[in-house]
Amino acid sequence: MQLQQSLTEMFASPTTLSSLPGFVLSLALAALLGVVLGQVYARFGQSLSNRKLFARNFLLLTVTTTLIISIVKSSLALSLGLVGALSIVRFRAAIKEPEELAFLFLAIAIGLGLGAGQALATLVALAVILGLVVIRSLFQQAPPQPNLYVTVSSPGSGALSAGQILEALNAAGARASLRRLDESPDQLEASFLVDFRELAKLEQFTQRLRELCQGVKVSCLEDRGLVA
Repeated sequence: MQLQQSLTEMFASPTTLSSLPGFVLSLALAALLGVVLGQVYARFGQSLSNRKLFARNFLLLTVTTTLIISIVKSSLALSLGLVGALSIVRFRAAIKEPEELAFLFLAIAIGLGLGAGQALATLVALAVILGLVVIRSLFQQAPPQPNLYVTVSSPGSGALSAGQILEALNAAGARASLRRLDESPDQLEASFLVDFRELAKLEQFTQRLRELCQGVKVSCLEDRGLVA
């Protein structure tokens, strides 16, 4: 009897039943807005990372944030417990692009707004923000259209310079622009937007770098592909 009463209070109490439709609607709306945010980021973002892959996180992040805020918003004890629980969580993923961090905050903000019952304000604010993102992309000068993101890591005392890497790219007949440069006494890491038309040219470029520095590492992230 006591078990049945406990289950009834947990799953079938009047308070729970009355709030369930709104809660489900908030989760569904959070999922929809997370998908929309991911599509806008993949289409109009300017980060060097794989935007389509990164955008997949937005749906889960918005829905999870909505769930958390919906649970703790009416209870001070639960709010304090949430702070304690999150204090033991460590976010180890490297966020290298400021734009990635901005969109992550926007996904969290969507979840916060919907979880707090501010659906209309959240929709209006999101429409304005995404509108600004689209307008910015329309009026900014179109960036070069590369087919590869190339990252070169050169360790050791004989590390390559950014100028040597650009010269090797030019010698291979590739158009390139430097997007990121991290340099220390022990290592240089440079990221480029590169337009290679043929696979043989990419192999020529990597061979030239190895002639200059044996320990060089080249990473390529495909965007529009190469032809043989």
